[in-house]
Amino acid sequence: MTADDKPTYRVIDNREEYLSAVEKIAAGEGPIAVDAERASGYRYSQRAYLIQVFRRGAGTFLFDPPAVGSFAELNEAIKSTEWVFHAASQDLDCLREVGLDPELIFDTELGARLAGLPRVGLGTVVESLLGVHLAKEHSAADWSTRPLPDSWLVYAALDVELLIDLRDAVAALLEEQGKSEIARQEFADVLTRIARPSSRGEGWRRLSGVHSVKGGRNLAVAKELWEARDAFARETDIAPGRLVPDSSLVAVAKALPANKRELAAIKEFTGRASRSELGRWWDAVEVGLAATELPSLRTPGGDTLPPVKAWSDRNPDADRRLKAAKAAMTELAEELTIPLENVLTPVVLREISWDAPDPLTEEGVAASLAQLGARPWQIEASAHIIHQAFVEAMQEPEQADETAS
Repeated sequence: MTADDKPTYRVIDNREEYLSAVEKIAAGEGPIAVDAERASGYRYSQRAYLIQVFRRGAGTFLFDPPAVGSFAELNEAIKSTEWVFHAASQDLDCLREVGLDPELIFDTELGARLAGLPRVGLGTVVESLLGVHLAKEHSAADWSTRPLPDSWLVYAALDVELLIDLRDAVAALLEEQGKSEIARQEFADVLTRIARPSSRGEGWRRLSGVHSVKGGRNLAVAKELWEARDAFARETDIAPGRLVPDSSLVAVAKALPANKRELAAIKEFTGRASRSELGRWWDAVEVGLAATELPSLRTPGGDTLPPVKAWSDRNPDADRRLKAAKAAMTELAEELTIPLENVLTPVVLREISWDAPDPLTEEGVAASLAQLGARPWQIEASAHIIHQAFVEAMQEPEQADETAS
């Protein structure tokens, strides 16, 4: 293909063209490839700024979601058809925001993992299975830019135009390896999985570097600064780190400036809004300095388990169970040529190891795995192995006692 042969694309940004596109897509054949581009790192929201759709017999369509508004008509036309994604979990939330909610999906990224491919990025998998080099130079672009450059549109279109062929290639691999049913269950889980809600009050603990801030008063300042920045970022729809980076907030929390002048003098306090909004940040510092209830020095645990490194002291039996089960599950993962975290998520393995069923039976292990959210194929593959590992782990102390006596 020469430079003159490069395809050109235009963005659909009005209801009339959108409704015409819906008719064409509905008249197409087979699965529908879908992708969405956000402006992560540039905008506060995770909304879609471009939605790409491809279907055989219909063609490629690039939509401007803010301009189009609701996609209810498109969803009604295609919701029961298989939608093809690469890493669906990254796009489903922003698609649902505009009314696009599939009932059946095929995820080429997850499928490639289950098929045992060593690298599962879109470009790598496309090159490996289709022999096509897919440049990814615009993956981190600011997709809220208007108008979108032509080169970005070509990049965005290629992301979906190859997805159906890729889906067929991945599906063939899964069928050949006897993993089609495994994939079906995993894809269904992605669709129904409910994201764990983050605590609004403790979001500040995700501040990069906050672990280095010592003292309740310092943490109170860090908390107030983070919340002030979060509110301003939401108000302006700018990514928080582009206003004032995390490292700047941490530097202020460590320094505890006594007045606005001292705050401005902190050389590590940088960012586009560090000086233009100095009053905002100083107000937050003052609130933190005057707080009567200081944050705890430790992250509230809730129902979370203690760090694994502390298990040998706090729950030696659980520690032995986890080590034995992890070794056995690692062997199973190698046998299945599926990554360990896809055979059984680490958190599920930790949970069942910490609080094993009593009495310890294979049926009890299977029931516990189901309660923790494991899929049927995972339970069938791992319940016996985990039960056996737990039994052997519990025999170790008994054998040690017999030897000692």
